[in-house]
Order: sequence, then C-alpha cells, then structure tokens
Amino acid sequence: MKNKMFKHIPNILTILRFIFIPIIIYFIFTGNYILGFIFFTISGITDILDGYIARKYNLISNFGKLMDPLADKLTQISVLASLVFVNIIPVWILAIVILKELIMVIGASFLYGKDVVVYSKWYGKLATVLFYLAIVISLFTKQFEVTEFWVDFSMIIYCIAVISTVFSLIMYIKYLYKDGFIDKNDLNKETQKK
Repeated sequence: MKNKMFKHIPNILTILRFIFIPIIIYFIFTGNYILGFIFFTISGITDILDGYIARKYNLISNFGKLMDPLADKLTQISVLASLVFVNIIPVWILAIVILKELIMVIGASFLYGKDVVVYSKWYGKLATVLFYLAIVISLFTKQFEVTEFWVDFSMIIYCIAVISTVFSLIMYIKYLYKDGFIDKNDLNKETQKK
C-alpha cells in the first residue's frame, strides 16, 4: 500500500502547484505580498521535490511529463500577469513570456507524432530561476516598501530573465529547424534506399 501511494507523490506535488496558483494570485491582488511570497516559494519547492523524487526513484509518468512543465508555465505566467495587474512590473515582460510559450506550443504541435524528444536545457532553467528570483524580490519590495535600489535591481533581473527566455526560444527554434521538421524515420528510409 505504501509503495503504491509513494509512486504517486510526484504527481500529487504537481497537482498541488496547480492548486497554489489561485491562492498566490489572491494574495497578490489583496496586497498580502508576504503570503504570496510564501505560497510561491512552497510551489517552487514542490517543483524541485517532484522532479527529484521522480528521477531518483524512477517514478516518471506520462502525466508528470505533460503536467509538470504545464504547472511551471501556468504558475509563472499567472504570477507575472498578477504583478502586471497591480502595477509592479511592465506589461512587456509578460507579453514576451506569453509569446515565447505560444511559439513553443506551436513548435510542439509540429513534433507531435515524430520520434523527437525536447529536453529542458540549462538556459531554459536559468530563465525560470531568474524569473523566480525577480518575482521574490518584487514581492518583498512591494510588501516592505524598501529602497529604490531593490526595485531597480529586480528590474535588472527581469531584463536578464527575458534575455534568457528569448535565447532559449532561439535555441528551441534552431533545434526544431535542425531535428524537429525532419522525420528521422523517413530520413533513415531514404538512407537505406541509397
């Protein structure tokens, strides 16, 4: 019974991240930025834990492969949208992130049915970490109304995160052009014919 329950822990943690999204948004909208920060941090910890547990104990599932990145992206976009709504960050940051995700969804539709797997690269993870750090600083600066330095510092991190996001998108498009648009099975058949 314990083993059966244990194998679902990564997926339970992923589902928790979806549940946390409206809670984080609520606290940001009501001006309780410290609670928004706490739940955002818990969400980030569950993200790290579910990936670690799934890999360490070989509990990777199709549900996890689909829902884990979806939970990440939905959390990031929802929190950024909330920060735009309460005038903490400019709308162009959100627009670039949404545009990047839309292009990646379109790219994924081209890969559907092909023997191509896109793995998360370091530059994609870097962008996620930078956005997390910038959001945390934003919530703290808004809650405690600290010096202008921290507001400017958070914007610098947002800008670096956006640059990392654009770079990861360029690398993704390059990957699609190189491997994704070519059906490897068809390529092997053509090679065999020759």
